[in-house]
Amino acid sequence: MFNFLDRGIVQLLIGPLKADMQLSDQQIGLLMGIAFALFYAVLGLPIARLVDSKSRRLIIGFGIATWSVATVLCGLAKTFPQLFVARMGVGVGEACNGPATYSMMSDYFPPHRLPRAIAVLQLGYVSGQGLALILGSAVVLYFSQQPEYVLPLLGTLKPWQMTFVVVGAPGLLIALLLATVKEPPRGGRISSRPAKRAIPVKDVIRFLRANGATYGAMFLGLAVNIIQSF
Repeated sequence: MFNFLDRGIVQLLIGPLKADMQLSDQQIGLLMGIAFALFYAVLGLPIARLVDSKSRRLIIGFGIATWSVATVLCGLAKTFPQLFVARMGVGVGEACNGPATYSMMSDYFPPHRLPRAIAVLQLGYVSGQGLALILGSAVVLYFSQQPEYVLPLLGTLKPWQMTFVVVGAPGLLIALLLATVKEPPRGGRISSRPAKRAIPVKDVIRFLRANGATYGAMFLGLAVNIIQSF
């Protein structure tokens, strides 16, 4: 839920952002699109590579903390470049979530239970996205009806800035909860190399080619799904 809340809260703040920061439609498009999506997609590959051999629990915790801090920094931004960089930080943090989460789930559940587990996870994503918009709207409405806030060291914050801060800060508590999560033993590797060593890229490419019909259909379906969401 916090993943989608921090990712999508900017959609609910377009009006105040354009008015207070004098942003154009193009700049809004950059904030909602390339600032997040480009780094989310590109960094997903090296992060997934780390997931193959490093602590997935710590990677998820780091990602949650990163996107939460970046969301708070969105609220402290005074200029478009500052806001753009902060949105990049949200993308970087959330790129940690997917690879590590699915990797851990595949080791938590036996093969015959994994599809159901993934279905529950997807239900959480979808319901979380809707709930995030509802909660986010309530936060935006509340702060839009309040005067500007003066905080120690941070100075005067407008209602839209306070929205970013309030939405992002609780994520740090969720990041701490990852300390209670156990790292499951790794299984199902496509290489005989030790679990603590990263799988060579050529082995990954060879595996994808050998299973091209399966992964090709999955990639195409996911791409079409993303296109229609815009």
